[in-house]
Amino acid sequence: MLTDDADRYIALRRSLGFKLAKTARHLAAFARYAVDRGDTHVRRETAIAWTAAVSSTPRSHQRRLGEIALLARFLHAEDRAHEVPHYHSDHGAATRPAPYIYTSEELARMLDAAGNLRRQKPSPLRRHIYVMLLGLLASTGLRISEALNLRLDDVLPDGVLHIRQTKFNKSRLVPMHASVVEALWAYLEVRRRFAGTDDHVFLSVDAKPMPLGTVESTFHVILRMAGVGQDRSRRPRIHDLRHTFATRVLEQCAMRRDDVARDFVALSTYLGHASIRHTYWYLEATPDLMGDIAAAAEALTEGEIA
Repeated sequence: MLTDDADRYIALRRSLGFKLAKTARHLAAFARYAVDRGDTHVRRETAIAWTAAVSSTPRSHQRRLGEIALLARFLHAEDRAHEVPHYHSDHGAATRPAPYIYTSEELARMLDAAGNLRRQKPSPLRRHIYVMLLGLLASTGLRISEALNLRLDDVLPDGVLHIRQTKFNKSRLVPMHASVVEALWAYLEVRRRFAGTDDHVFLSVDAKPMPLGTVESTFHVILRMAGVGQDRSRRPRIHDLRHTFATRVLEQCAMRRDDVARDFVALSTYLGHASIRHTYWYLEATPDLMGDIAAAAEALTEGEIA
C-alpha cells in the first residue's frame, strides 16, 4: 500500500541521518490522496494533480513534485510499475538572501531594549529571558532551535553547552566565553526562583517550552524598540545573529594559509555545519571580509610566484 511504502521510504532516509519533517507530511498526504483515487502505485498524473491542488507557488509545486519523484525512484527499483514524475530541480532557484550583520552598537541597543520589555503576568522572567537568549545567540552562533531546546542538564559546569541531536542529527559541545558563562549562571539563578518543574532553559510566561513564534514576534518588538533595521524592506531576522557571529569570527582569522584552513574547520565544527562548504558561504557576508580574504589570497599567490 502506498502509505506503507511512503513510511518505509521515510524511515530508511531517517536512518541515514535526515529528519524530513515536512517531506514526511507531504508524502503521507500524497499517499492518502493516491489511495483515495484507487492507485496502488505512484502515477505521474496523480502526482501532478495533487501537487497542483496543494501548492501555492510554482516553487512549492516543484519541491513537492521532486519529493514524490525521489519516492517513486526508490519504489521503481523494486517495482517498475511505479512512475517517476518529471520535475525541474532548479525551478525558481533562489539565491540565499544576504544576511543582516548587526553592529556591536546595534546589539547593545537590542539587549537594552530586551531589558525594557513590558512585564507579563504571571511570569516576571520575560526581560531576563530575552536578554539572555539574545546574548547567547549573539555570542555563540547557536541556531534559535538549539537555544530553545536547551535543558538544564545541557549547561555543563565547565562553561560548555551540550547541543543534542540538532540539525542533521548531530550533537556537539559549545564552549562559552567566561562573561557569557557568568551571565548564564546569573540568569539560571533568577529562573530557579520563578520557574516551575519544566527543565527547559528558556520558558514562556506559562512556564512551558518557549514557542518559536513567540520568540520571533517578540524579537521584532525588540528591533523596533532598538531602532534596528526599520528602514529596510526585508527585516533583520533572529537567525542573522548566527550569521553575524560567524562573520565576526572570520574577520578575526589570521591570513596565513594554514591558519585560515584551521579556523574554517574550527568554526564549521563549532556551528554544527554538516559540511565545511556551508561555512564558506559566510565569506560573502560583508564587503570587508571579502576584501580581506581576497587580499590574503593575492598575497599567497604572489608568494608562490616568488
